[in-house]
Amino acid sequence: MAYIPLFTDQISEGYVILFTGLLIVFTSLLLLSLFFKYGLPVMLYIYKVITKRKDKKISDIKVEADRNFTGEIAAAIGAAVHLYLDEQHDHESAILTIKQVKKPYSPWSSKIYGTQNRL
Repeated sequence: MAYIPLFTDQISEGYVILFTGLLIVFTSLLLLSLFFKYGLPVMLYIYKVITKRKDKKISDIKVEADRNFTGEIAAAIGAAVHLYLDEQHDHESAILTIKQVKKPYSPWSSKIYGTQNRL
C-alpha cells in the first residue's frame, strides 16, 4: 500500500507556487522578446511584399469633368449642407433651473440624523 501524506509542509508548497509563477512570467517575457525581435520583422516584410505595387503619381491621375454639374447644383448642395449643420445645434436658453430633490424617507438615514442632532 502506498503512503499518502495527509499533511504537507506549507513552506514547500509555497516554493512550488513561487517557482511555477516565476517560470510562467519569465517564459512569457522570453517569448514576447523573441516575437518582437524575429517575428515582427518577418511579418512586416510579408506585409510589404503583399502590398507592393506601383504607386501612382498625381500627374498620372486623370480628372474627368462633368458637363452637367453647374453652379446651381453647387449652390443647392451648399445650402443643404448649411441647413443640415445648422439643424444639429439646438438653440436653448442659458437660464438654468435647479430643483432641490428631497431625499426619500429611510429608517437608516433617520437613525443617522438622530445621532447627529443630540448636542
